[in-house]
Amino acid sequence: MTENTTENNEKEIEISPTEDLMREHGVLRRILLIYSDALKYLQGQKVNNQINIYAVIYDTASIAHKFIEGYHQKLEEQYVFPRFSQKPKYAGLINTLINQHNAASNLTENILYFTSVKNGCYLKNNLRLIHLLSSYINMYEPHSAREDTVVFPAFHELLAPEEFNKLGEVFEEIEEQKFGEDGFKRIVNEVAEIEKTLGIYNLAQFTPI
Repeated sequence: MTENTTENNEKEIEISPTEDLMREHGVLRRILLIYSDALKYLQGQKVNNQINIYAVIYDTASIAHKFIEGYHQKLEEQYVFPRFSQKPKYAGLINTLINQHNAASNLTENILYFTSVKNGCYLKNNLRLIHLLSSYINMYEPHSAREDTVVFPAFHELLAPEEFNKLGEVFEEIEEQKFGEDGFKRIVNEVAEIEKTLGIYNLAQFTPI
């Protein structure tokens, strides 16, 4: 097999819709990690005069706005949650998840406002930002975990194999239309650059000694 053939085969590999959603949750968890570290600066636990923490938070919230609230949540609301409409035992959970999507959008809107160039230099906004970031983290950690362990496995069971596989293709097409070819990789790279700015990119540093 030639090198070109190998590359083509790799490009043809399709991922399932739930795998697609779960890797997007991976981006979300890295956003939460950035927010957690940003909180330490806002609370005075970490100091680095070379880092504009307001700009860091703004850039991170911008990614959350376009990729999590503007894309990932929309996929769930359009293609996943409606499948549970005839499953009463999931009604309360789905309703809570939708409410939390709306809350996430509102939180991100406010985070962007309080870290904008116009408002991000006022220390009086720190308490507000601390509350917003903490609320986002506290909500989305259990939110994404519940989707990964309850909603997505159940969703897989609700769809016939052919429909499930087809939906994976649909998700990939939507992602490419919205973010271009290799759009997911570019989003991950954007997150990675912010992690490097904060000095939290190196995974080994989180290993207990």
